[in-house]
Amino acid sequence: MAILEVVDDARVRVLTLNRPEALNAFNDELYHAAGAALEEAAERADIACVVITGTGRAFSAGQDLAEMGRLSAATRTDFGDAGPGFPRFLDTLAAFGKPVIAAVNGIGVGIGMTMLLHVDLAFIASTARLRAPFVPLGVVPEAAGSLLMPVVMGNQRAALKLYTGDWITADEAVECGLALRAVEPDELMNVTMDLARRIAKMPVASLSATKRIVVEGRIDAVRAARAREDRAFTGMIGQPANMEAIAAFLEKREPDFSRL
Repeated sequence: MAILEVVDDARVRVLTLNRPEALNAFNDELYHAAGAALEEAAERADIACVVITGTGRAFSAGQDLAEMGRLSAATRTDFGDAGPGFPRFLDTLAAFGKPVIAAVNGIGVGIGMTMLLHVDLAFIASTARLRAPFVPLGVVPEAAGSLLMPVVMGNQRAALKLYTGDWITADEAVECGLALRAVEPDELMNVTMDLARRIAKMPVASLSATKRIVVEGRIDAVRAARAREDRAFTGMIGQPANMEAIAAFLEKREPDFSRL
């Protein structure tokens, strides 16, 4: 079974994260697969728009914490916060030259949330929730979340969600600009594909030129934010707070940071 399903529907490429047993958490293999699928879509003249969604009850639970727990700080210094596939995926998504729509079918945690800061449009199932769990994991935001969450959500709401890791409901996601619209789960893909096909009817050259102008207006700031995050993340991964958070997750208990 492929961990990423790739279906081309007319001029729309649909990428479906397909690790339902792990709530579509990203391991290195999935990062590479998603990055490669985006790279190919960028080069294909017959693909005008990309849709990203997930299989099962999750959009993506974020980084595969079991894999993270096996990686030491020493092995991560060359590639930042989530393994060597992470920068490939995020570099491609952040600078992608065609419209990208997310269909958030379930929970979106970590990169499952922060990737929404880099797509053009997002629809979210009314039952879905989002979370930025970086401080509770003993680390810092990634994917330029430290820059883009305040820009998209406003300073105070972003600070609340970053510092506490509180969940964001579907309605809150729409209210604060992380999603365009909340829809019933069984209508999510119909609504998303209707818009994707409408966009895909437009001239690809014009779509790409417009997207390129949008991206170029922010890409330098995004790259600088990611570099700051990567330096901080590398210094914190594998430290006591992070190891306690991962152990608590694997042991299905609340982390105890009181002695740290």
